[in-house]
Amino acid sequence: MKKILYINQKINSFKKEIFVEGDKSLSIRWVLISSLSKKKSVSYNLLKSEDVMNSIKCIKALGSKVKLIKNKCEIIGNGFNIKKKTKIFLNAGNSGTLGRLILGLLINSNNTIKLIGDKSLSKRDFSRVIEPLKKFGAKFNTKKTLPITMKGLENPKPISYLETKGSAQCKTTVMFAALKTKGVTKIKAKKSRDHTELLFKYLKLPIKIKKKEKFDLIKLKGARKIEPLNYNIPGDISSCAFFIVLTVLSNNSQLLIKNVNINPSRTGIIRILKKMGAFIKLKNQKIYKGEKIADIFVKGSKQLKSINCPAKWNSSAIDEFLIIFLVAAKAKGVSFFKNLEELNQKESPRLIWASKILDFMGIKNIMTKNSLKIYGNPNLFLKKKIIIKNFLKDHRVFMMSTIAALSFGGYWKINDVDSIKTSFPKFLKILRELRT
Repeated sequence: MKKILYINQKINSFKKEIFVEGDKSLSIRWVLISSLSKKKSVSYNLLKSEDVMNSIKCIKALGSKVKLIKNKCEIIGNGFNIKKKTKIFLNAGNSGTLGRLILGLLINSNNTIKLIGDKSLSKRDFSRVIEPLKKFGAKFNTKKTLPITMKGLENPKPISYLETKGSAQCKTTVMFAALKTKGVTKIKAKKSRDHTELLFKYLKLPIKIKKKEKFDLIKLKGARKIEPLNYNIPGDISSCAFFIVLTVLSNNSQLLIKNVNINPSRTGIIRILKKMGAFIKLKNQKIYKGEKIADIFVKGSKQLKSINCPAKWNSSAIDEFLIIFLVAAKAKGVSFFKNLEELNQKESPRLIWASKILDFMGIKNIMTKNSLKIYGNPNLFLKKKIIIKNFLKDHRVFMMSTIAALSFGGYWKINDVDSIKTSFPKFLKILRELRT
């Protein structure tokens, strides 16, 4: 039976301090990178979501040893060699990050690898990583979607790769494969998250990066071994985004979120919301193993203004646009967001779902295949019934709907509560803390 969340009233003003769980992007990358080291890697605050647990299951199937003890995780990998089997079966669940990245990790495996995922992941485009991996020498049974059968080769050849979508997943897949070669792989990549580059630099892997205005130029030599990676994983700004927006939309509220990853490739939401008049301040900033960390302080905003959002900010806010649209719904004036085709390549067609939810709320909006215009209503207060269902169990659609209900009122029935387990199992627990 589907679990359903009912919300029948707005949240009261609050003044709270919270922690959020470990960054999902860093958690998955830590698991995969640690599987390449023969020495023990240790992490604290690893996100215990389904996506990360599926990552652990996959590296165990490939021969790594994993030990979970409360807030601590230990991994002893098997180096660059995958244990020999005739066929290896891997399940990425709902995680596009895991599904795409692990294919790069397996480029030098002579085994036949079969990769599957859930219904949502099986609709998503894998050609964006299949094509460059073919250039390395891998062979595939499909052109685009899961299930995928792949076979690597002992000596993959380095390649030159142009990444034009601003996809950190595609870039990282190629970087993982490049580690297994005996030469230099050259990557020209549109700006996107750079967690992998920072981790590789921290581990002193043979990587060189030149940052240009719109692209990064990366040169990466093959490596023979990787040192262990001990990591205290900071909070996930994509998870924080929901509480940031809830605070911004709640008059007289204040919130301090401790120890959050504020990597510049992830902080588009802060730039966008500040431009719209939100009060957000970064405190206690520091550098931790290449990543920027800070506490985020937010106050409720009585007057919000519309934005013509620069497309150059898109990649640094791609997972947060759903929640940003709620701020635009309350802002004075007309907001415009463009070049958002990547939103429909996520767990669900998110741009379409954003427009639907705004329609349910009575907010005028105009959507094209890659843009959204939102006519804000600063006095919006809902009294009607709204039902959210059939959204492919997309965790961000569920959480957007929850924040909308708490911010604008109305009588909401939101299906598929368990969708949050993929990325943010403690989401509702933290919300309950804010409501008490």
